[in-house]
Amino acid sequence: MGYVWYVGYGSNLHADRFDCYLSGGTPDGAARGYPGCRDVSPPRAVRPVTAAGGIYFATRSPVWGGGRAFFDPDLPGTAALRGYLITTAQFADVVEQEMYREPGPEIDLTAVLATGRDQRGPGRYDTLLHLGDVAGHPVLTCTAPWSSGDVEHTAPSGPYLRVLRDGLRAAHGWSTGDAAAYLADRTAFWTRAEIEALRGRSRR
Repeated sequence: MGYVWYVGYGSNLHADRFDCYLSGGTPDGAARGYPGCRDVSPPRAVRPVTAAGGIYFATRSPVWGGGRAFFDPDLPGTAALRGYLITTAQFADVVEQEMYREPGPEIDLTAVLATGRDQRGPGRYDTLLHLGDVAGHPVLTCTAPWSSGDVEHTAPSGPYLRVLRDGLRAAHGWSTGDAAAYLADRTAFWTRAEIEALRGRSRR
């Protein structure tokens, strides 16, 4: 059984939210639940990760009621991510749930590991990226097939940004203000002060 670092850059920065993909459940502030992976084992390790590129918000999430986060490796700067060491089967199940599909199908990682990118379909999170390797395991994420400049940017919701903010705090040890500043730099719809003032603080 192989292992990969799945890296989250949106709501999966938050460990409690990511656990809903692994063991099933409805994230705090979300309007939709998830069935969980076939293997509900927790990650073998969790760590902060950074990668060249950036995030932006586009489309509209029925789960959070606003723009979704997407990762574009061609954007300038550095993105703050959170890595979870999980099995390849768990990674496949997470990707399926990102697309609101049922877990089950395995994913062939040959193409993404060989070329760094594998567009498996037209869906918003159907494109796999290989962002390098950490401790002998590949670092993988999923994103949209389009780039930041190809789509209209949309406003993320307050509950969604709160999850991202608190996930960044826990993953990277940032202050609430630093996490809010990072997010405000990536959306024109919210200021640092507004994001910092979002009520509620998550545990992980």
